[in-house]
Amino acid sequence: MSKNALIIGSGAREHAIAWKLDQSPHVANAYVAPGNGCKFTVQEDDLHIVLQKTANAPTAIDLNDIEHVKEFIKAHNIDLVVIGPEQQICAGWEDELKSLTLVCAPSRMASFLEASKSYAKDFMIDNQLPTAEYSTFTEFNEAKKFIESVTWKGIVIKQDGLCGGKGVHLPKTKQEAIEKLQHVMKTTRDPIVIEEALVGYEISALGFTDGHTVRMMPFSQDHKRVFEGDRGENTGGMGAICPVIVPLEIEEQILEILQKTVDAMSNAGALYKGILYAGLMITSDGPKILEYNCRFGDPETEVILPLLETDLYEICEACCKGTLHEIDVKWSKKSVIGIVMAIQGYPGAFKKKIPIKNIPLDNEHTVIFHAGTQINEDKVLVNTSGRVLCVSSVGKSFYEAKQRAIAAISSIQFDEKHFRRDIGHFVFNLSNSLEYSKSGVNIDEGNQLVSNIQDYCSSTLTKGTEQIGGFGALVDLEAMGFAHPELVIANKTGNFSGLGYDLVGMCVNDVLCHGAQPVAFLDYYVTGKLDRRHAAEVIKSISQACKESGCALVGGETAEMPGVYRSDQWDVAGCCIGAKEKSWPKLPLVQTVKEGDLLIGIASSGLHSNGFSLVRKIFEQNGVSYEEKCPWNLDTTLGEEILTPTKIYVNPILSLIKEGHLKAVAHITGGGITENLPRVLPDGLVARIDCSNWPIPPIFKWLQKMGSVKVDEMLRTFNCGIGMILIPYPGSEEKVFQQLSSFSLHSFKIGQLTRKFDDRETRVKYENIHELIDYSEDDIADHRRVNVAILISGRGSNMKYLIEKSRYRKSHCNVCVVISNIPDAPGVQLARSLGVDTVAIPHGKDRKEFERKITKELESRDVDLICLAGFMRVLTGEFVNHWRDQIINIHPSILPSFKGAHAVQDALKAKVKVTGCTVHYVAEEVDAGEILAQAVITIEPNDDESSLHAKIQLHEHTIFPEVMENVAKKIILNRNK
Repeated sequence: MSKNALIIGSGAREHAIAWKLDQSPHVANAYVAPGNGCKFTVQEDDLHIVLQKTANAPTAIDLNDIEHVKEFIKAHNIDLVVIGPEQQICAGWEDELKSLTLVCAPSRMASFLEASKSYAKDFMIDNQLPTAEYSTFTEFNEAKKFIESVTWKGIVIKQDGLCGGKGVHLPKTKQEAIEKLQHVMKTTRDPIVIEEALVGYEISALGFTDGHTVRMMPFSQDHKRVFEGDRGENTGGMGAICPVIVPLEIEEQILEILQKTVDAMSNAGALYKGILYAGLMITSDGPKILEYNCRFGDPETEVILPLLETDLYEICEACCKGTLHEIDVKWSKKSVIGIVMAIQGYPGAFKKKIPIKNIPLDNEHTVIFHAGTQINEDKVLVNTSGRVLCVSSVGKSFYEAKQRAIAAISSIQFDEKHFRRDIGHFVFNLSNSLEYSKSGVNIDEGNQLVSNIQDYCSSTLTKGTEQIGGFGALVDLEAMGFAHPELVIANKTGNFSGLGYDLVGMCVNDVLCHGAQPVAFLDYYVTGKLDRRHAAEVIKSISQACKESGCALVGGETAEMPGVYRSDQWDVAGCCIGAKEKSWPKLPLVQTVKEGDLLIGIASSGLHSNGFSLVRKIFEQNGVSYEEKCPWNLDTTLGEEILTPTKIYVNPILSLIKEGHLKAVAHITGGGITENLPRVLPDGLVARIDCSNWPIPPIFKWLQKMGSVKVDEMLRTFNCGIGMILIPYPGSEEKVFQQLSSFSLHSFKIGQLTRKFDDRETRVKYENIHELIDYSEDDIADHRRVNVAILISGRGSNMKYLIEKSRYRKSHCNVCVVISNIPDAPGVQLARSLGVDTVAIPHGKDRKEFERKITKELESRDVDLICLAGFMRVLTGEFVNHWRDQIINIHPSILPSFKGAHAVQDALKAKVKVTGCTVHYVAEEVDAGEILAQAVITIEPNDDESSLHAKIQLHEHTIFPEVMENVAKKIILNRNK
């Protein structure tokens, strides 16, 4: 018998519910109310409207009048009502309507979880459910005292009732929290919840429930902020992704949270039926509840339901009847991204009734859900709200889904449309962000070294010398018994591939920070094999830089060291000597640096030779050539941009120092602003820097994007566009700007010094760090990838590197699943922590049945390529032939020598001098497939099985990901033929 369903609500969430119910073989009519009493239908006219009045549409339903809804239910024989909005649920519509029909929504009593935040917090604590620390207040002075007393890292203020997503406030400081509290408590008599701000990442956990059984939906993630980078005001949702993969133990804890919630409500006499939504923060201590919702989420619904393979009508019916335990709820293995098309100005003031044209027809991959539209009297579709449409696209990967969603939303014609291009940034950047330490340079270790050697250095100090840790070393020769000058000495050593400006600039700019004038420079040039023309070019550039900085190149040394350097390797080192008059300020004048002092930043010319190890890693991992043109300047290559010489600041700054306009000068070199500025600050002060106060050069945004480098890592690795920071005396600011301008230097007011309120505060605090990020992800959307599965049996050491390689922007791979024949293999947990879905398929005794299950998983995920990473099962010829030229393996020997599981041990027994690793296609015969790449390792006399394995694995971690990429490219090329 055909059923009729009524979905109460008017947004994209309700449209998505109706769309899914309309696919049920049980449902004849799916009505959406309001919407002029729209019957859910797809029009084939040129408007392509999904929700449209039909010729025989019933009268519009008044959502504010439950009696009108009751009449509609009776008149149209409604068998199921799904209530979308929280207002009607919390008003008790389920209690009112359940005598007429099935209602998939919780009762008024059960909906207190959403209706009252104070009730929900008390409920969590009473039932030992993990959440943030909190306290509830109705009186301002008590709340104010509480805020002043807490030692939390952050504070959240929540209004008690339903606030349409506007009742949560995240003040940055205690003072701001008190001001916000005062404002809120003037406008409401409801309780105010003050709780600790949690640190982690958010996910939405939704489940169907009949009051006893819980059937989880795939985890999703909403993007609430209006602008890219999660900036700006909160909205009703700018987009969402599904599924979000979390570690297995986290998944189990989340299921326990939802089950305990349902059980506790049942014990309290409020049987919870319908949809339970827990907004969670995944912290280092596990998941913690931020809030409950008693309904489908928006825009989560628009990305969850496209993955549902089980009949939604049957699920909703089971929730109402208490038979959910009988339903096997199944979900697709694909990925969904939903991007909301809003209008500029939202969530503030915005225009209405703007025409919308060229909406694509729905297809198997993309559906356009209407959030706020109507057809005007001229039969033109127009917007009625700030969130207009939600474009939801399905793909075999998030990359493919995003490509489809961006293409669809870009084709829609709508003046002043606004949408976020970074929806899904969490999964795109998960686990692959590069850090300086991953490139072989550990800043923390270097800082610790300075701390460790302070005592050694202090023991050498004589009268007239200062301690280690500044930009150079100040030597008072008179105090040492000499007659006249003070000298400042700075040393820099590093690898350089271009001009000596970097060498000289690093030294003379350091000398300048102590108020000294560079007077002499010595260089040291060393190489494996001397090329006099090359050496002469380097020395020439050093002399040019010395001339510009006003110091003499008084000497140097050239050394040829073939036993230490290769013939194509060379190194340069420099020593700069500076001098200062006694009358000049002895910078930094730390004791004069005060709260309120201005920070003036001077533009850098580029990287200034810092962070090159990380730069090389970014290029290497993305397969980018230094000869490629800069995307922002096609007249320049990336290599030329990176090697832009270091700017020398001596002449303009030295005169400001002599005239007494500066308290301190900080040279922003290795360690960035984060590490260098605190060198000139007294204890008790914090530098507050606004990254929007200077233009970030494109090279830094490009590096951040290509390496997915975290912003805090950028700011402590690169100068990010600021080569020097000056702290002027009050009243000298204009003079400083004029002087710098006269030397054609761009300078900016980048921040100010404030008092340190908490010992846990960092010495440098940044605002608007989003300025360092290029949020456009068109290259992700346009880049073609193949789906990769990794099969493991153990730790998955190679698996980790394969996953990380697939996360780079230029990769042609998307690792979509890790399959293990050992359920508790350590690699399973590792894969989940890296955001990759996992499946455990015990091998059992029937090889064919085992491989049939694997094939089913692979085909359900549209897998194109299989990588065996320590998979300790021999595959049958039938399986291998089914996946011909789609399975690759790495073997720890130089094939065809030493096949089998004991290759390393066999190589040692044979006493061969070299071994290595081989990547090859998998064939029926073990270790006999076509060889794709090999790496050779020398076997040393003292090598044993353990040490040789370790040496081989180092090469495996590099060669296997590269071959995976090459095979993926081949698959894409063959597909395009």
